[in-house]
Amino acid sequence: MSEATVFLIDDDSAVRDALSLLMRSIGLRVQAFEQVQQFLDSYDPDMVCCLILDIRMPGINGLAFQEALKAAGNTVPVIFITGHGDLAQCTRAFKAGAVDFLVKPVDEQALIDCVQKTMKLAAVRQQVRFFQREVMQKFSRLTEREKLVLALMVAGLSNKAIATQLEVSIRTVESHRANTMEKLEVSSLAECVKLQLAYPDRDVL
Repeated sequence: MSEATVFLIDDDSAVRDALSLLMRSIGLRVQAFEQVQQFLDSYDPDMVCCLILDIRMPGINGLAFQEALKAAGNTVPVIFITGHGDLAQCTRAFKAGAVDFLVKPVDEQALIDCVQKTMKLAAVRQQVRFFQREVMQKFSRLTEREKLVLALMVAGLSNKAIATQLEVSIRTVESHRANTMEKLEVSSLAECVKLQLAYPDRDVL
């Protein structure tokens, strides 16, 4: 958690200063910005972080920015703060995946609790991203024939049945199977199934 970063976007300098001080008081690194572009210039998708975002800002508002991030596949957890929130805005924020929606003046303990919970969520998302990236790298080592053999293995076909379907010898199937498991760095069919289920685009395998 010591390397986690709280990003803060608010056009009110007093709010930025106060919330930055609060986050630092619990040992978190903070980067505060007046505009969304400043955040985008500093943000790394692999970071463990969260974004505290004001709704009303010059230019793009917070809700539209959150939706743009989501459309781009960005999974940074968002906590909204606003001095002019209403039910419609709150509903829109949660539908787009906001973690929380807090009204100014923000209760300090409520924000601290929310940020700590959100950082745990961000850490889990990071682990998932890294695992999926590793899985994709392993699958990229497979030839098209090895991917086909793997799919038939996972479907429960025996070596003999796979050989019959592909019109090859059982020895050839055994060779493909051994190469596949070596490249995926697994030792059992169960582990193969686990990796295939974790593959983000497994329908193309």
